[in-house]
Amino acid sequence: MSTVPVAPSPGPDPAVDHLSPERLAPASSLPGRLAPGADPLYEQVAAHYRHAIHSGTMPVGSRMPSVRALMGLHRVSLTTALQACRLLESQGLLQARQRAGYFVRAPRPRLARAAEPRQSRADPAQFVGVHQRVSTVLMQAGQAQVRVHLGGACAAPSLYPVKALALQAQRLLRRRPELLGEAPEPRGHPLLRAALARQALDAGLQLHPQQVLVTHGCTEALGIALRATTQPGDTVAVESPTYYGLLQILETLGLRALEIPASPHTGLSLPALQEAARREPGLKAVVVVPHLQNPLGSLMPDDSKQALLAWCEQMDRALIEDDTYAALADQPQRAIKSWDQTGRVIFCASLHKTLAPGMRLGWMTGGRWQARVEVLKYAQSRPNEMLGQAAVAEFLMAGHMARHLRSLRARLADQREVMAQLLSDHLPEGTRMSLPPGGMNLWVELPEGLSSMALFEAALTRGVRIAPGAMFSNSMRFDRCIRINAGYLMDDAQREAVQTLGELCRQLQGRSVAGVFLPQP
Repeated sequence: MSTVPVAPSPGPDPAVDHLSPERLAPASSLPGRLAPGADPLYEQVAAHYRHAIHSGTMPVGSRMPSVRALMGLHRVSLTTALQACRLLESQGLLQARQRAGYFVRAPRPRLARAAEPRQSRADPAQFVGVHQRVSTVLMQAGQAQVRVHLGGACAAPSLYPVKALALQAQRLLRRRPELLGEAPEPRGHPLLRAALARQALDAGLQLHPQQVLVTHGCTEALGIALRATTQPGDTVAVESPTYYGLLQILETLGLRALEIPASPHTGLSLPALQEAARREPGLKAVVVVPHLQNPLGSLMPDDSKQALLAWCEQMDRALIEDDTYAALADQPQRAIKSWDQTGRVIFCASLHKTLAPGMRLGWMTGGRWQARVEVLKYAQSRPNEMLGQAAVAEFLMAGHMARHLRSLRARLADQREVMAQLLSDHLPEGTRMSLPPGGMNLWVELPEGLSSMALFEAALTRGVRIAPGAMFSNSMRFDRCIRINAGYLMDDAQREAVQTLGELCRQLQGRSVAGVFLPQP
């Protein structure tokens, strides 16, 4: 990265004539002191000029104000001004020129959109050994010296309100130390259940707090829902690709997975599900992630959600809705459960991705299976501990969640753009990518002849961890794909890691051409 020199003279800078305080919002629009929970000052400065670039006020080729000019305009330090410029550069908006400063750069070409699925025949008999394959991948990653983790599915810890939650917990313990000695409520903390019922209104759900059951994350909720609606040997329809944890749950419960093709853009294919169900009489339930599906990041349209529910009603099949990521979507999303008039849908959700990954708080409402899921929860793991529930309840009841989510969505949108551009810059020709309208997951399809497992193993030797596509299916049909996490603010280590992935892809392509490397079928 080029070093941008500080102008030798504090006099007027002609580069800022068209960005003067009269024409572009002045320093008064940028707080000199940060309010608690506000973005760092350099990010506020960067956002100021990012808006000017996107709106056309600063066209391609125009010069950014010098570092000294930024210091004067916005009353910030040299370090803050440099950080703001470098952030805009990392986001592909500015280009540094030696001895000249920063200039607005032309948009770089993007990777082509991820392709629609090939309509392969769904076969539950393929469900063999996925638990061992996933466990092997996780074990390999756990034993490696990982410097940069691009394979996760959470945001950076700094993007969650951890300090506010810690203060809530401390106050609670001072005020009510008996919380640690009381037996927990079987369904969960009453105030938390009330707060979750209120929050569910945003997804179109009308719930009484008594219908809310607190769980150990959404993963436990999914397991309970499957145990309530199926018996060992039954078949369950899932999206393909799907979250590998769901495949592990199905195998441990003795269930068979029927993989249904899913679009990277619109989610589960209902025609494919209908055709597969005609050939699979043992199908008892459908598990679907309609909003920001993991790993694809797809959003199912409302008419498709309603059609899926109507088909499940007609066929008398349970519909299990995993709504883990919906609150991270750029636009509000209506849950399938909101159209449910007969209790057909078991709704599972979580605060794991949106509020506090370390607390593993999930919840569910069981519809016609409510009594059964409550019994299964108690038998399986007993109630969740109360201190964390009480702290989160107070945070939600105070109205802090909406403000936190607005900030989190905005930060993730910026980070997705930056990561997508970086991948476009470094991955080889023929790569395709899904850029979702929310969340932190990017689904990347590598060129023909490349194996995600080979790339995963090669990247580990360089200290970089990714999530290979082979983890997200019973078959190897997604071995050309990887899931990349864009949940962390871009830094030099991540830039270097993506560059390393590009280098490794080209090396693997060369080995494939030479006949040394043969991709998985």
